[in-house]
Amino acid sequence: MQLNKYSKRVTQDPTQPAAQAMLYGVGLSEEDLKNPQIGIASTGYDGNPCNMHLNKLASQIKEEVNKLNQVGLIFNTIGVSDGISMGTSGMNYSLPSRDIIADSMEVVMNAQSYDGMIAIVGCDKNMPGSIIAMLRLNRPSLMVYGGTIASGRYKGQKLNIVSAFEALGQKLSGAISEEDYKEIIKNAIPGAGACGGMYTANTMASSIEAMGFALPYNSSIPAENPFKELESERIAAAIKNLLELDLKPLDIITKKSLENAVTLVNALGGSTNAVLHYLAIAYAAGIEFTLEDFQRVSDRTPLIADLKPSGEYLMEDVHGVGGTPAVMKYLLEKGYLYGDCMTVTGKTLAENLANVKPLSFEEDQQVIHPTEKALKASGNIQILYGNLATEGAVAKISGNEGNLFKGKAVVFDGEDQANAGIGAGKVSKGDIVVIRYVGPKGGPGMPEMLKPTSMIMGAGLGKSVALITDGRFSGGTHGFVVGHITPEAQNGGAIALIYNDDIIEIDALKRTINVLISDEELERRKALWTAPELKHKKGILYKYAKTVASASEGCVTDKY
Repeated sequence: MQLNKYSKRVTQDPTQPAAQAMLYGVGLSEEDLKNPQIGIASTGYDGNPCNMHLNKLASQIKEEVNKLNQVGLIFNTIGVSDGISMGTSGMNYSLPSRDIIADSMEVVMNAQSYDGMIAIVGCDKNMPGSIIAMLRLNRPSLMVYGGTIASGRYKGQKLNIVSAFEALGQKLSGAISEEDYKEIIKNAIPGAGACGGMYTANTMASSIEAMGFALPYNSSIPAENPFKELESERIAAAIKNLLELDLKPLDIITKKSLENAVTLVNALGGSTNAVLHYLAIAYAAGIEFTLEDFQRVSDRTPLIADLKPSGEYLMEDVHGVGGTPAVMKYLLEKGYLYGDCMTVTGKTLAENLANVKPLSFEEDQQVIHPTEKALKASGNIQILYGNLATEGAVAKISGNEGNLFKGKAVVFDGEDQANAGIGAGKVSKGDIVVIRYVGPKGGPGMPEMLKPTSMIMGAGLGKSVALITDGRFSGGTHGFVVGHITPEAQNGGAIALIYNDDIIEIDALKRTINVLISDEELERRKALWTAPELKHKKGILYKYAKTVASASEGCVTDKY
């Protein structure tokens, strides 16, 4: 086997005896030093169900890698549990963790001169972080998703992480008892795996498989399914094949493969966070991919999956009807995917799917619908513009929310203020909740607004209240919501100029979002506005606020 010519391995350089001595010190043999070294990047840590099993998976993969005359070397990077940090100041660190993960993988792989990388990932930001790193490194690599969690259960009802958040709103509104509230919390998360609906983790895992960076079925095999551990042999063989072919990430990613990813996001009803992440992935790859590309792909892609948060089913149910490859095979046959895109198997997408068992629509399965019975004719990701979002905003419209919302603004400067206001009954039917100064710079870190949207849902206002923000949403959010409003409030965007009782109109058909006041009045308010000080004066959140690009540019941190 030839080593990847791009890694410039110091351990084979006779002028670098210290490097060789160090690796002898960790137990490698002279023969090992002739073999390719594979960095196995684990995002495993104990404090999160999404990631708690990943270090074990990394050890199993290392064992299989070593059997094939490769040298597996495990290293770890950070992670943030969105489920634990949600609704707290800890959520400010979630999106920045994506770029820290990318940076740390890049650092280790380049500093150690490893020949290839296997990234083992779980919670939301792990996946785009690892893909960004692969594209920067451009050496043979693939991603391994730890898998989705099994559903919880209480009183015969399936539960997931969003059940826990919505239970709080139900308790506050008197819809459920304190005892039921506690039991829902205790039973929502039964073990290892990422949050079970088509939330951000499953959205990114399945679409990255569609983009060609993960092995077939990897995204849909649940975390505690026996087949997950059996993947280790396939993964070891795949990285060896990539090295032999010298097939690298920039050989795999193209604008068409990005479109395949975004197609799957829309077909499955995926998370709005995919917009941020694929903008950042495209930037890392040097491919022009904009908000207009998201809208174009959404326009031509039907929503065919009835998955939570807007639907009924979970990722474990997708596995039950044939997994992500069965869905992709159907979309390919219907002309929605490009089959000629290369993948980490060394084969094209069409070749990977050739022998996949097709989806069956005759067994009364309701998880995936045929296109002629699509839940919505176009995708759920919609890009809006208007005087409130001159550089764009992102809405998630499943079809259940309606297409037009017009109401008076109830303005909150931050999530804590919003949560307190919603809990105190300050939001009524017909209102549009505005949460601002929670953007990439103003947050900082663009925290997710799952807690306020869940409180609205739990209080029974989900179909009668809209919410807009310069922050972002969890993949678990549903309802009439618009996020990623750009320019953000911290930069003087119009969302900073809204007053209580202003009338806002959101039109999902026209794809517009406007506050119904004159341009002259907006200019008058802008002249009175001053930017608040950044919330942090030092540390990672200060550095993030000073370097982060806008949401419409993917919140990358290496552009300016």
